[in-house]
Amino acid sequence: MPLTDAFRAGIVAMAILFTLCAAAKDEKTFAMPKAANAKSYPAHDASEKEKVAVAADPYDVAGKTQGVFRIKYREEDLLPVMLIITNDGGQPVALTAMQVELVTKKRVKLQPATEDDILRRIARQPMKGDQPSANPLPFPRKVKTSVKPEEREEIRDSRFAAKAVEAHATQAGFLFFDVEDIDEPLTGAHLYVSGLRNSQGQELMFFDISLDQYLERTRVK
Repeated sequence: MPLTDAFRAGIVAMAILFTLCAAAKDEKTFAMPKAANAKSYPAHDASEKEKVAVAADPYDVAGKTQGVFRIKYREEDLLPVMLIITNDGGQPVALTAMQVELVTKKRVKLQPATEDDILRRIARQPMKGDQPSANPLPFPRKVKTSVKPEEREEIRDSRFAAKAVEAHATQAGFLFFDVEDIDEPLTGAHLYVSGLRNSQGQELMFFDISLDQYLERTRVK
């Protein structure tokens, strides 16, 4: 029995609607950029003895953030830095005690923003420590619900969350630094990473990553 024009049109409309819904669903899902070996990045530090390398890849320009993030972090004075850790050794490396600090040229020490800190900034609320609390009790402040669900998902899924790096493997994720009122936060800055431990619980050397290495390789032509 031949299909009527109305039936054909209905099938086409349903197919278009399904495609649009699938695309909208995909758009809400954050996809972590594929990480290479940490040694392949301009800004990295490596221990040949321990066979571990750590790299920092700042997402400081629109050309890098476009297609990765939906949130315009730089407009919110947040600097995304992709942290990449490669373990070329034969035993896992624990990250549960890892500490990361970004030290600017003027010796301003910055800790990675927490998920709540990022949500407050995106929701245009003061970040933790920006203002003294009028409440004498240390109750946690609630985050406004003005942040979209897909933005919350992106913040949660993009942050570095690995607890270990298995043998011959690489782990990566983003750290976000509050660089409000800091001019040229990368110039002359260093990212210090410490607290990595081997399978015997011994702490590895600390890693000192010069961000000038990134700037020299990517900005100077």
